[in-house]
Amino acid sequence: MPVVENTVLEKIPLITLLGHPNSGKTTLFNFLSGKKYKTVNYPGSTVEYSISRILGKYSVNAQILDSPGIISLIPCSPDEKLSVDYIFSHPKFGETDIAVVTIDASQLSRQLLLVKQLLKSKFRVIVALTMNDLLNKKGYDINTERLGAILGCDVVKIDSRNGNGIDELLMIVGKNMEEFGEAMAKEFPEHSSREDLLNSFKEISDIESAVLEKIDYHEQGGQLLKINEANKQLKILSNGPDSHRSLDSFSLKLDKFFLHKFWGIFSFLVVMSLTFTAIFWLAAPLMDLIDLFFGTLSSSALETIGDNWFGDLVANGLIAGLGSVLVFLPQIVILFFILGLLEDSGYLARGAMLIDKPLSKIGLNGRSFVPMLSGFACAIPAIMATRTIQSKRERFLTIFIIPLMSCSARLPVYALLLAYLTPRNKPWIGGVSLAIIYVFSIVSSLIIAGVVNKFSKKIVKEKDNSSFIIELPAYRAPNLRDVIARIFKSSGSYVRKAGPVILYLSLILWVLTSFPNYSPKVDTQNIAPDKVEQTIAYERITHSYAAQLGKFIEPVMQPIGMDWRVGVSLIATFAAREVFVSSMALIFKITDDDDEKLQESILGSMQDARNEATGKKLFTTSTIIGLIVFFVFAMQCLSTVAISRKETGGWRIPVMQVVIFTGIAYLLALITVNGLQFLGVQ
Repeated sequence: MPVVENTVLEKIPLITLLGHPNSGKTTLFNFLSGKKYKTVNYPGSTVEYSISRILGKYSVNAQILDSPGIISLIPCSPDEKLSVDYIFSHPKFGETDIAVVTIDASQLSRQLLLVKQLLKSKFRVIVALTMNDLLNKKGYDINTERLGAILGCDVVKIDSRNGNGIDELLMIVGKNMEEFGEAMAKEFPEHSSREDLLNSFKEISDIESAVLEKIDYHEQGGQLLKINEANKQLKILSNGPDSHRSLDSFSLKLDKFFLHKFWGIFSFLVVMSLTFTAIFWLAAPLMDLIDLFFGTLSSSALETIGDNWFGDLVANGLIAGLGSVLVFLPQIVILFFILGLLEDSGYLARGAMLIDKPLSKIGLNGRSFVPMLSGFACAIPAIMATRTIQSKRERFLTIFIIPLMSCSARLPVYALLLAYLTPRNKPWIGGVSLAIIYVFSIVSSLIIAGVVNKFSKKIVKEKDNSSFIIELPAYRAPNLRDVIARIFKSSGSYVRKAGPVILYLSLILWVLTSFPNYSPKVDTQNIAPDKVEQTIAYERITHSYAAQLGKFIEPVMQPIGMDWRVGVSLIATFAAREVFVSSMALIFKITDDDDEKLQESILGSMQDARNEATGKKLFTTSTIIGLIVFFVFAMQCLSTVAISRKETGGWRIPVMQVVIFTGIAYLLALITVNGLQFLGVQ
């Protein structure tokens, strides 16, 4: 059990928010904190919590901690164990003084077990009933006085969306703080026998029957359903007694379609396809604006500081590096906005349930699908989306294979290479080839996931007895305030934590491509004025540390039909894959502001390029296909490496990704090029 550090000099009362996932806990936290909070990791882990002082207008001098959602004090995974341990004793803030437990009023019998465990463990508990409107629509209400008397703690109804009940909750918090005496020793709950659990469920069922009151509710609503009736339709495991209440009739009617073995899968694929399309197309103009802004800023900085190494460092190192951080923000914001809407509406849980069975064959579960699909837009937000996966092993396995999804950054590369192979009068061949590449990347990622799953216990050594058990919430209108708060939290986390790593690595790459020959001597007399700058840049990069590295690895490039020039371009792509096109233009001394003309110019140079060592054509059908195979697998994105390190809490997984995927990429490219040449394809 964690030990409280001696650095706690002044103990400010700590109020910990606890509750099931989707019980309204974070919405309450946002209301009490005014969204002014700090999100940090528990020491030595990737499990996050948020901490804040309660807003001054409430006159309650206390800290409030939003812990990860849990359903019981008996943890089912290492991450849950960590969360539970720190409820008893936080290493920085000490013991929890008051536990405020949010309970979905429409799921009372299923969520009271956590309250009973906390009370039994000697916590000072306040129950905050949320989703009361959903229960009212079913024709029922909860007698809070009777429930409080039975439990032996305060109970209050709240609605964090409009603030109803918040003042009463804080008044009860203040009253409890005034009654603080000598803290009672907390007791960890023990694993209960099946008989004890059945007795607990029976007791909770009796409590529910005693506090539920029938009311007249004039809006259209469904009758209260027994959980075993819902389970027959939804096929969800439940050990609870028959008196548990479940989904309303409206939700069950929708689930007949959304959980149908055919229409459910079809609708889920449509929703996910629209999500992917939105991430890709809606973000594109915003990303272009960010690119334009930083491009203009970079040019202005170069003009202001001057055309020297310091100006170039600021313009093409610092500003360009900052741009490479912020250019992904639109995709991150759009992804988490859509996921927030789907989660708050109750649909995301259904999607995870539908896709769970096929993914379970390779060691993943339903929660892995959305991040994997998002990876086709960008690996950065996709890896961040894995936070919804509770199992550490499954989360790390999902993070491990996401870079294999063909992200949007690969498209310019594929477009260039496929344009080389595709006859001008048959553009449909390029479209079919691109579809084949995407299918190939999906199949490959699933095969690799299955193989890695066999060794996952060695990669993630913690015991993780995860199972995919999910509670299907009732369908409801999303809370935009809560969704927007989550967007700020996720995007802010990316900028603060992944941003600096991306920036540092970008600066390192600038040094490698700019020195030691930053100011090469070039005879400009026989060079057209518009080609001077491009020639200087060419001389600089061909005599740079990156070029030296490219020539050093040339023996490795030759077996796949490439020389050092392509090697330099591949090194440059570690900043971002799409840099390959501009690097090729730079290496082959091509300059054109129009993207289409630039591609045509590069293609012309590729047609004429010769291997400096052999004199043979550098680019052939076999070598181009080999390059495509290489880009399908290679881990060439510093931003992805940075976010992978941040989300996994160390360098082990990202280093394995770089080594394994780059190794597979090279090996398969080698087999492809030489195999095609053996078959006579040049």
